[in-house]
Amino acid sequence: MTRTDIPPTPDERASLATFLDYVRDTARAKCDDVSQEDARKAPLPGSPLMTLCGLISHLHWVEYYWFQVVFLGEEDEGPWTEEDPDREMRIALDVPLADLLSAYDAQCARYRKLVADHDLDTEARRARDNGTRVNLRWILLHLIEETARHNGHLDILRELADGRTGS
Repeated sequence: MTRTDIPPTPDERASLATFLDYVRDTARAKCDDVSQEDARKAPLPGSPLMTLCGLISHLHWVEYYWFQVVFLGEEDEGPWTEEDPDREMRIALDVPLADLLSAYDAQCARYRKLVADHDLDTEARRARDNGTRVNLRWILLHLIEETARHNGHLDILRELADGRTGS
């Protein structure tokens, strides 16, 4: 995989799309060649759901929520419940990391097309809890921030699992 944070053109759309793909690819790189056992380990005592598998699942479902539920206005069919708001991280432990990454990759490809087909100023169909509506630009910026933040978690987990750093 070749990651780049250099957009093919210097415009806003290309910059946002390139940075989102860059942080997505970084998340994937953090999982390269990790054992399935290590992918399920939760080494941080205060964070029992913080695993490589759990974070990849979380990233998948975060994009689902922002693109499909908020932007497109679809019904929320995510795995979370009021009783278990972090369920996407819990159920990931029963899924091989390769399958989680494959699902994430396929989903990212669909969302790349969705982003390409809409103007950045397009307003989300679903309002946020406070009644405001974000636009596609805001969603892209939010997903870059969210994914980059979790890449830091993935980096720590990977180093604790097998000493690998970088990527």
